[in-house]
Amino acid sequence: MYMPAQYEEARPEVLHRLMADHPLGALVTVGPSGLDANHIPFEFAPGEGPHGTLRAHVARANPVWREAADRPDALVIFQGPTAYISPNWYPSKHEEHRKVPTYNYMVVHAHGRIVVHDDEAFVRGLVARLTRKMEAGEPVPWKMGDAPADYLSQMLSMIVGIEIEVTKLTGKWKLGQEKEGRDRRGAIASLRERGGDARSQVADAMFEAKPGLE
Repeated sequence: MYMPAQYEEARPEVLHRLMADHPLGALVTVGPSGLDANHIPFEFAPGEGPHGTLRAHVARANPVWREAADRPDALVIFQGPTAYISPNWYPSKHEEHRKVPTYNYMVVHAHGRIVVHDDEAFVRGLVARLTRKMEAGEPVPWKMGDAPADYLSQMLSMIVGIEIEVTKLTGKWKLGQEKEGRDRRGAIASLRERGGDARSQVADAMFEAKPGLE
């Protein structure tokens, strides 16, 4: 990933928070036909391994878990909030007209090697933990016990677990850090004015990336 120095985010707690808040990752592997990508939700255990451990499950019909036996190297991409930035939001643009559109975003790249877990105990525990996390905000959370035992066993037999011990974790927070203060303030104000969760989160991240913009 191209990484200008001003965009690098290396604090583990910040990277871990984005991965926890946006658990749907793009699992990138190299199969017999070349590059492949699968979009699946991950559980992340930050305290396991040098940079944490990722766990997920894929459909048994998905060849990615079989291909991992010969090609275990993998990259998982987690994308946080993104927002389009118009040059019209920069006060300096209206003076010199030397500004262009861009996108601000936050991403984490996790590198590692896939280990396959084709056993019911692994996938049952994983699905239970993912379910508890995803259902936590529901008034009446769904739980695995709500489904008939035979149906649940059938569903679990149709998935395979994967585990990736992370060997490298890289974060890129492209938030206009190189812009002068008034242009950053203008972009932040415009994002907040237009509203929406993603724009508001990007605006907050831009403010945090360069304190003192009040």
